[in-house]
Amino acid sequence: MATANNIEHIPVRDYAEKAYLDYSMYVILDRALPHVGDGLKPVQRRIIYAMSELGLKSVSKFKKSARTVGDVLGKFHPHGDMACYEALVLMAQSFSYRYPLIEGQGNFGSPDDPKSFAAMRYTESRLSGYADSLLAELEEGTVDWVPNFDGTLREPSLLPARLPNVLLNGTTGIAVGMATDIPPHNLRELVNALIHILDNPDATLSEICKHVPGPDYPTEAEIITPKSEIKNMYQTGNGAIRMRAVYSLEEDEIIITALPYQVSGSKVLEQIAQQMQDKKLPLISDLRDESDHENPTRLVIIPRSNRVDVTALMDHLFATTDLERSYRVNLNMIGLNGRPQVKGLVQILNEWLEFRLATVKRRLQHRLDAINHRLHILEGLIIVYLNLDEIIRIIRKEDEPKPVLMKRFKLSEEQTDAILDTRLRNLARLEEMQIRKEQDNLSKERDEIEKTLHSSARMKKLIRQELSVSAEKFGDKRQSPIIERKEAQAMKETEILPSEPLTVILSSKGWVRAAKGHEIDPASLSYKAGDEFLSSSTGRSNQPAVFLDSTGRAYSIPAHTLPSARGQGEPLTGKLNPPPGAEFIGTLFGEPEQLYVLASDAGYGFIVKLGDLYGKNRAGKAALSLPKGARALMPKLVTDVETEFLAVVSNIGHLLVFPLKDLPALSKGKGNKMISIPGSKVATREEFVKDMVVVNAGQNILIVGEGKPFTLKPNDWKNFLGTRAHRGHKLPRGCRSVGKLMVENAG
Repeated sequence: MATANNIEHIPVRDYAEKAYLDYSMYVILDRALPHVGDGLKPVQRRIIYAMSELGLKSVSKFKKSARTVGDVLGKFHPHGDMACYEALVLMAQSFSYRYPLIEGQGNFGSPDDPKSFAAMRYTESRLSGYADSLLAELEEGTVDWVPNFDGTLREPSLLPARLPNVLLNGTTGIAVGMATDIPPHNLRELVNALIHILDNPDATLSEICKHVPGPDYPTEAEIITPKSEIKNMYQTGNGAIRMRAVYSLEEDEIIITALPYQVSGSKVLEQIAQQMQDKKLPLISDLRDESDHENPTRLVIIPRSNRVDVTALMDHLFATTDLERSYRVNLNMIGLNGRPQVKGLVQILNEWLEFRLATVKRRLQHRLDAINHRLHILEGLIIVYLNLDEIIRIIRKEDEPKPVLMKRFKLSEEQTDAILDTRLRNLARLEEMQIRKEQDNLSKERDEIEKTLHSSARMKKLIRQELSVSAEKFGDKRQSPIIERKEAQAMKETEILPSEPLTVILSSKGWVRAAKGHEIDPASLSYKAGDEFLSSSTGRSNQPAVFLDSTGRAYSIPAHTLPSARGQGEPLTGKLNPPPGAEFIGTLFGEPEQLYVLASDAGYGFIVKLGDLYGKNRAGKAALSLPKGARALMPKLVTDVETEFLAVVSNIGHLLVFPLKDLPALSKGKGNKMISIPGSKVATREEFVKDMVVVNAGQNILIVGEGKPFTLKPNDWKNFLGTRAHRGHKLPRGCRSVGKLMVENAG
């Protein structure tokens, strides 16, 4: 409500809402989004117009960029000078704009660092030839003119573009609540599509896509997006385009010759070098950047050997570096109705043709008005030559000859002014002939223009001809080939790493290390005070090592990440998160198909594939289910299920040997009963399985206890053969105090 002293009181909420909406509309309409007509944002339009006013056409001399920026800021765009200069530089970068609007002289940045351009006081610029297609008809009555920010000058609200610049150069911008990401396209392809629409107003998207298969970036990198996705993108106005670098092989070296749009070669090399430094990419031995003036992009990747699978390596690099990159597409622009909207390709082309048709009509009408005005003047001048003496007499005799001439010869005021302004030297007979000739020529041109304005077919023909001329003048071949390819997949870590023999060693205190080679005696290594050797297993450096704890959980660690056996290793608890009170009891290592026996001291067990124990969780995965009061036993390696036996012994000396094939193969669980032990005795720890061992028919079983090891030769331990889940037989009285079981080759 209004009060005294012209102070208006309104709620803060209403004021804030209106202020925010006003700001939003300003950013959307006057800063961030391009117009479908000329494809320019206001700052770009003002730069182009200011340069044309300064006479910086494509045939003119270069002038300092600071001169242009000063004119733009002082006359049309009162914003930051650096923001304005950056907009100017962007329109001059051939690696950023498909068809640059400005020609630059000096340092205007590089593909590696687009913002490394020199200060505006050092660089020089002028409009490019392509910019003429935006400005050529500016003074021909084709656009509306609006006051500048302070009302002292006038500027065009749009430029009368002869080509669909909104799609040719594309743009990106972030407004309030919306954004735009329009990719660049090929000029000749778009012109062919526009001509097709002129000939077939009801053209479908499928027909248009035959002429416009996809965007065309200012790089020779491949567009690998499937055609169906590109078509859907053009249908909805939203989607993504994926680009991939181009490479070739030269003497076992990988040469990258083209990078995706706005990707820095130095950054790509940094990404690859970082993987090499982290020991995640041993397939590469060296990198080089051989880019120069003649070869703007030439990155050299040297594989470690000629046995490296180059295709798989490059797929990995495509997936893990900017050698393959995705670009968001959002065809959001200000339409002819002055409102922002996400438009499909067919809608954009039709709307631009509507804009072009209106522009050409205004140009022709402006020319027609000028011709009619000139013919009107010429009619008056002809009267001069037909009545020369009379006109001279009136001019000499009358004080006010103008009204007398107008009344005497029925002339208009404009005709009379033209007669009075005629010089005596132009009253020659030859001048009359030239006027009549000019009348004839203008009359013919007027008739042609009127026919064109009143004929839709002639108007379309004119637009078609002008488009073809522009395409011939500014068009070029497609730069970005469209080649449909599968999306790259990163190589698995096991495929990248070198495959070297390793022995993983676990101590009784849970310290782990890895020694190169398989001919290692783990017991002879040095251990911390109070610690000793517990378990070891052999495999390859590109395989995961698995550790089993006393609760039956299995944990996986990439073997190449384990500490070297040159030291005493590191505690597994630094790499894994076992449950409180759990102890690591064994290690499993080798091929994923390798078999092991997992068992609890309650007398239950099963055979498991090593690959079934792999996991990624630091907390491990449940592998062996334990009955109440039971603990997991150290896992045992299986060589041949069909021929081997499992020997199981309890702490009170019951030994049972049975065929290994009687145990089930499971991925996890409790397993089947191996030896009969009452559950109550396990819970109270009166009796439990002390150890187990896998043995074949040609091996001895060693029973290690308090005294000297007791050896059971094959003929001896066969007396303990029985059926799985039975009680077994008691060992001789002197060897019932069992510590562990071992095997050795007989003889």
